[in-house]
Amino acid sequence: MIEKIWSSSYSLALCTDLYQLTMAQAYFKDGIHDRESVFHLSFRENPFNGGYAISCGLASLIDFLQNFHFQVSDLEYLKSLESSNGKPLFSKDFLEFLNDMKFSCDLWAVPEGRLVFAGEPLLRIKGPLFQCQLLETIILNIINFQTLIATKANRICFAAQDDAVLEFGFRRAQGIDAALMASRASYIGGCAATSNVLAGKIFGIPVRGTHSHSWVMVFEDELESFESYARALPDNCVFLVDTFDTLSGVRNAIKVGKKLRLMGYDLAGIRLDSGDLSQLSKQARAMLDLEGFKSSKIIASNDLDEYSIRDLKTQGAPIAVWGVGTRLVTGNDQPTLGGVYKLSAIRDENGTWHNRLKISEQLIKSSNPGILQIRRFYDPEGKAIADMIYDIQAPLDSEVELISPSNECSLMRLNSNRNYENLLIEIIREGRTVYECPEIDLIRETVKEEFAKINFKIRRFESQEDFPVGLEKKLFGLRKNLVESLTDGKYVNRHEL
Repeated sequence: MIEKIWSSSYSLALCTDLYQLTMAQAYFKDGIHDRESVFHLSFRENPFNGGYAISCGLASLIDFLQNFHFQVSDLEYLKSLESSNGKPLFSKDFLEFLNDMKFSCDLWAVPEGRLVFAGEPLLRIKGPLFQCQLLETIILNIINFQTLIATKANRICFAAQDDAVLEFGFRRAQGIDAALMASRASYIGGCAATSNVLAGKIFGIPVRGTHSHSWVMVFEDELESFESYARALPDNCVFLVDTFDTLSGVRNAIKVGKKLRLMGYDLAGIRLDSGDLSQLSKQARAMLDLEGFKSSKIIASNDLDEYSIRDLKTQGAPIAVWGVGTRLVTGNDQPTLGGVYKLSAIRDENGTWHNRLKISEQLIKSSNPGILQIRRFYDPEGKAIADMIYDIQAPLDSEVELISPSNECSLMRLNSNRNYENLLIEIIREGRTVYECPEIDLIRETVKEEFAKINFKIRRFESQEDFPVGLEKKLFGLRKNLVESLTDGKYVNRHEL
């Protein structure tokens, strides 16, 4: 099931950069707009200086593509745009062409929740050149962001070990749509719940929350505020205790907790949102335990991330639940994945494929030519041992050699038919979806299963082990030859958009 967030009655076709449309018109005028082409999305470096990323955003992309069309109002707007000389920017025949456009591309992609690595194609789209071009911006927007946030959430949950992590980032997200997508990606990455109620409704994510400092400040004193809250929500009492004095707040929470017990309820917990979380949590835990509230949990928030949580765990802070907001939903230390979307092959009028690549003085920044697939190899115990990127146009030998993308160093040799799976699977065929998206809880479980299949220490925050990712030897040679043919045998500086 795809979680619907865009109505089919409303067009988002103009969710693109202007140059995608001007290029599409130029293709149209040149008569090459329908040339079959192939583009891939990949990223050059694993996010957060880490060892992996978690694929995310595919369901949202499918939702968009199923509704990809231009409405009359879209075309009227484009008709109103003018070039620098005051003439219409878009011609009448091109706008009529867009009006009749039917999405007809093929999409192959890595399913959500799978581990992916730098240099690998997360998706491959094939279809008319102008359609593939028009989709670049939205594809990057959706996949870049959700993959980034799912990865960040997973790192934070790893730091928290077996503790629950709550995503509290709605108010700090970069807009409503970003907040929704961040909640979705965070849950897939491992968070237990979100404070975002709309995300809960749309995606079926558990929702959690306490109360704010404002609640306490409305009343004459803190104790009165806790008592009032307990009367209203006796079976959901988690008190925010740091509005005035944290330890005094803990004492007031205990007083109300005792009254709750007389009514047949219990104190669910307290929340710390400022100060020395390590010291305060230890003091609060001792106070709660002394009064018999050993099952009451301590929740902590206050600009947390994987590093601060790791430090607090190392210090023995008795915190059971972590509320993480700003540093999760914004990516904080890396606010974008940096994914790129590049043309890799185009068919001429005779039906012959021609490989294409973007070049740079740094080989690692050169894109890969061809029609690509990822093959993940496993050992007899089912543990992943390497990923191979290869061109499906070239038949594989019985023994394949994986070459480092950044140099000619051989990573390993493998039997091409040993235990493996191809990661890019068919999603859309000629504009029609042929893939059923799993429920979000199944995607979340996929993430856990992925780590169980890898022995490499890719989750470390420092000195992590790199999972081997290599180009199949023929693909490496093809790329090298194309680079040399386009640069007369030497690398040159190229401006990157």
